[in-house]
Amino acid sequence: MVANYKEEVAMNDAEFISAPALILRSLSRDPDRPAVTTADGVTITAGEFAAATYRLAQELVARGVTRGVTVSLLTGNTPEALSARYAVGIAGARTVNLYDGMSVPVLARIVSSVDTTVLLVDAERYADAPELLALVDVPTVLTLGPGPAPTARAATATASEPTAGAATATAVIGEDVIAASARHRAEPPAVRIGPDDHLGIRHTGGTTGVPKGILSLHGSYRRAFDVPFGPDGDEPRLLAATSLAHFAGVLSDLTLHHGGRVFIHRSFDPGEVLAAVERERITDLWVLPPLLYRLLDHPAIAGTDLSSLQRVLYGGCASSPSRIREALKVFGPILASGYGMSEAQNIAVLGPQEHDRVGHGGQISVGRPVPGVEVVIRSADGAELPTGEQGGIHVRSRTLMAGYWKRPDLTAEVLRDGWLNTGDIGYLDQDGYLYLADRLSDKIIVVGGHVYPSELEDLLVTHPSIAQCAVFGVRDAQQAEHVHAAVVPAAGRHPELAEVSAFVTARKGRIYAPEALHVVPEIPLTPVGKPDRKRLRATLPV
Repeated sequence: MVANYKEEVAMNDAEFISAPALILRSLSRDPDRPAVTTADGVTITAGEFAAATYRLAQELVARGVTRGVTVSLLTGNTPEALSARYAVGIAGARTVNLYDGMSVPVLARIVSSVDTTVLLVDAERYADAPELLALVDVPTVLTLGPGPAPTARAATATASEPTAGAATATAVIGEDVIAASARHRAEPPAVRIGPDDHLGIRHTGGTTGVPKGILSLHGSYRRAFDVPFGPDGDEPRLLAATSLAHFAGVLSDLTLHHGGRVFIHRSFDPGEVLAAVERERITDLWVLPPLLYRLLDHPAIAGTDLSSLQRVLYGGCASSPSRIREALKVFGPILASGYGMSEAQNIAVLGPQEHDRVGHGGQISVGRPVPGVEVVIRSADGAELPTGEQGGIHVRSRTLMAGYWKRPDLTAEVLRDGWLNTGDIGYLDQDGYLYLADRLSDKIIVVGGHVYPSELEDLLVTHPSIAQCAVFGVRDAQQAEHVHAAVVPAAGRHPELAEVSAFVTARKGRIYAPEALHVVPEIPLTPVGKPDRKRLRATLPV
């Protein structure tokens, strides 16, 4: 057991300040400092950003957006996306990010399941909106900035066929809520937020057709802002080149609160990232391990000035010890890894000076539990295991999720007596360092999200060329995971990888598309009748 869990005095509602409110206060205190630089190189000052966000929050409240309301964001990596999330937060409503990479039908089911009242769309996702709106009814749809001009065809369809479904949706997405907000004063709305109020619902993969919604509260997220962030006295300069809807958004929140500046890229391009690090004197960079390897393999890295970097943060999936050692040589002793999950936020951190900490087989530790987090390793029957023994990782902290949205059954499976069963297998060494050994679940962690095999299998068997299938993850030499599918062909059919991948991408999104297809005569089964993914992984040429 790592006994650094702290029983804290309950937050007083009258004294509580939410994370979005904290961030905006920090920005307002130093209005002239550069705060956000867009992907197009436009810099927004802290004062400009805070004022626009306050006005947006006022406009949302005027439209009935407050406690109990869900606002879904169909947004990309834009300052408007950040501003909208903060505005919804100080208005008291719940925020749901509609992740890029999920198919439109899946997004439509999410929009419906979370009871979306308002959908906010930014310029990066205008193209996705018409198809989504053709599948789901949202009471209010608003754009974050001027919406796309209607095409001649769409305008004609709208005028002559006002109930033409998808044709109508392509004409006008919604009113520009930012323009409408200009009528308000730049001040916080008169809404009191408490620690037990809903902050948002984050989604992860699932087996029911709708990804699991993880409900978070203002109080649990607020605690992340009470710990130091970055070297004392230095202005953090964060490069956000991965999705703001994921961990890059959390780091952006912390950077802005601590007086720093966020440089936004639309997506991760290793050459552009390296150029920005040198040009903008970036201090902080977050990458998933496969993206870190892309940086290491880029020809420009040898000639790039990396001296401004103070932290290269990595995590989100397993990493290759050899490649991490290579990264330490290239970047210096500034790498830090984190182990966490949406259900628990941050669990453990491995600092720059701790990367010589290795376990069985040369495995790198994921770090020691952060202050306020308690970790125990349990056997299948729930008994706590001694140091060094491998078992299920269980976590207790004040930052755990409130539960899965509308799924008390799933919540009860993983949350018991204040402890979260992470679904991961690992062990603790004698100094309290945590190591991950395997996953209790079969989820495959890829760049962009999680793929659950049974969910993908349910889709694949609807393909006319596939009679049976099993999906499993395969790690390459660098420990990056890839989606593989073993399929038994339907009679007289010959499934091809390109055909199957296109089929999956159209229905579930590109992150679910298999990278390898294995045609087999039958799917091996475990004694209880489930597909034997371990045997497939061991016997197929992967």
